Amino acid sequence: MTSRIGIDIGGTFTDATVINEATGEIFIDKVTSTPRDPSIGFLQATNRILERNELDPSSMAYLVHGTTVATNAIIENSLARSAFITTDGFRDMLEIGRQNRPVLYDLGFEKLRPLVPRYLCFEIRERLDASGNVVVPIHVEDVKSVARKIREEEVESIAVCLLHAHINPVHEITVGEILRSMLPETSVSLSSEVAPEFREYFRASTTTINAGIRPVVSRYLESIESRLRAEGMTGELLVMQSNGGLQTFEVAAEKPVFMVESGPAAGVMAATYLGESLGFSNMISLDMGGTTAKVGLILDGVPNVTKDYEVGATARPGMGSGRGSGYPIRTPVIDLVEIGAGGGSIAWVDSGGALRVGPRSAGADPGPACYGWGGLEPTVTDANLVLGRLNPGYFLGGEIELDGEKATEAIEGLASRLGMDLIDAAYGILEIANAAMVNALRLISIQRGYDPREFALVAFGGAGPLHSGRIAIELGFSHTIVPLSPGIFSALGLLVTDLRHDFSRTVLQNVERLDLTIIEGLFQELEEEGRDLLGREGVKEEDVQIRRYAEMRYVGQSYELSLDLPDGVLSHSDLDQILDQFAMEHDRVYGFSVPGEPVEIVNIRLSALGDIRKPRLREIGNSGTGSESAHKGARSVYFAESGGYIDCPIFDRYKLAQGISMIGPAIIEEPDSTTVVHPGYSVNIDQYGNLLLTSDDG
Repeated sequence: MTSRIGIDIGGTFTDATVINEATGEIFIDKVTSTPRDPSIGFLQATNRILERNELDPSSMAYLVHGTTVATNAIIENSLARSAFITTDGFRDMLEIGRQNRPVLYDLGFEKLRPLVPRYLCFEIRERLDASGNVVVPIHVEDVKSVARKIREEEVESIAVCLLHAHINPVHEITVGEILRSMLPETSVSLSSEVAPEFREYFRASTTTINAGIRPVVSRYLESIESRLRAEGMTGELLVMQSNGGLQTFEVAAEKPVFMVESGPAAGVMAATYLGESLGFSNMISLDMGGTTAKVGLILDGVPNVTKDYEVGATARPGMGSGRGSGYPIRTPVIDLVEIGAGGGSIAWVDSGGALRVGPRSAGADPGPACYGWGGLEPTVTDANLVLGRLNPGYFLGGEIELDGEKATEAIEGLASRLGMDLIDAAYGILEIANAAMVNALRLISIQRGYDPREFALVAFGGAGPLHSGRIAIELGFSHTIVPLSPGIFSALGLLVTDLRHDFSRTVLQNVERLDLTIIEGLFQELEEEGRDLLGREGVKEEDVQIRRYAEMRYVGQSYELSLDLPDGVLSHSDLDQILDQFAMEHDRVYGFSVPGEPVEIVNIRLSALGDIRKPRLREIGNSGTGSESAHKGARSVYFAESGGYIDCPIFDRYKLAQGISMIGPAIIEEPDSTTVVHPGYSVNIDQYGNLLLTSDDG
């Protein structure tokens, strides 16, 4: 049997999925994450799923990993000791940053500390103009002097960002060669290789982040690889990138900045794959785990990708991250809104006496109060337990026995401070968490110019199906899809994704005076680079796909829109169509367009994809029986729309066959998640075992 395995590390649990490539049979498992050393949880999950299902490590064609190790290194300030080298006069680039603030009138706002302290920022004499012409030749002795100082400071990694190096990298290449010869044990990241685009602060920030996490990620991946090889795993080892594509461990170790949002991207790719299988092209994914909730938008079967992203941004209750409060990264990232609303999110009372939920989380250690692992503060999971929505004896299939008394005690303490009774406080916790997720869904849809009623909601993560019903009611989703084994659904996304590498160049040309020869030459360079990289990763030429994009704006604007370009060589006859496409997209996003105004192409981008054969979903078959065979009993569950607790039927998800229909209210349980079907909703089971929830009102 040839299979592929995916391991996804989350804040609370580490998920494992194995797919048999021939039959589509899926094996799943879940272990508690180990935040102090994520590799421990990774290896525990890998070994456990293989041993429990008697699978040979050597039969795994691929192992794909989704990890937060890069993000955690930034957030926890556990980066490698790094230095920064730039053009004479620009030493304070990282310190100055940008002028914008996440909240305009917040006098207490403090910018994040620069990733490299000022005394490790160095200048060298050299200068290029905005066209890439040499104004001041590089002073080689300056570079050698800086290298000697860096050696004395015992620096592990170096970021180099020279002015206008995105146009002409000649001086950066020289600096890189000198540093690598004088400091062979020190990793060097050049901005012209990591983020070759204009706007020097963004380029510097991206390169500095790459330098800071490179030794951390490299050691982590090398440690995992050596242990996997020692245990007999001979297959390809791949990592999920932020853009929703895969790359090898080797490439990831060189440019780890491309995998900062590795884990969250996997969930959106899983939703994309599911939608393609079911015939849904427009979907919004809701991935609610133990620590955070993440939402992403899929349009015409393709996830939205952005380059306007920050890591380490300050989370704010009831909304997404505050723009301008994190470190900017100029690499393609699946467009996600992430908030601190997960099963482990802690409920608290603010200074004004109002109930808040998150962003602080109980995580995996000590976990919610009901886990009995030492947590004392009330969480979303505790509230769900008190309201009867969770089975205390069947959490993680019975591996964790939830303590209802501890959950009640934690929420009663909160309720007393609020002057509320237990039930109102518990329901209030859920409603506040739901409101935060509704706001996140509005940010990803309405504020992007899309109507959520025209999309299907895909709910997954351990807590997603618990809350999706209330969210669907609020936003009017026509369909809600809960995949089989939603708690490990993101790990499935690791196994249905292609290899992908993204490249970009700044061009800054007016469309009316566009030199197509130059544009085509740049695209050819990027394509050759992409094909070469995929070839080194073992992708056959016939399995390579090339996609071209242009980032465009009206002349004078400071922001761009990304547009798909037609396949093949661009011709002048294509330009009118591209301009019309730009005007339509500008009108959709910003509510207006200005026909006749000059438009310029700012950056060109190219994606090189290496096709990996996708396994087919396994059909569950029709048993010919009704829902009675899956009925587990009933318990008292709280529904506000029904006026309080009602006797609610409970069903075993794995015993629900294709074609079965039910009317809510109902609770559907499986080892890794619980689905709440609200009154007024119906649920149908499709051929793959997915739950399709629709409103009885249509």
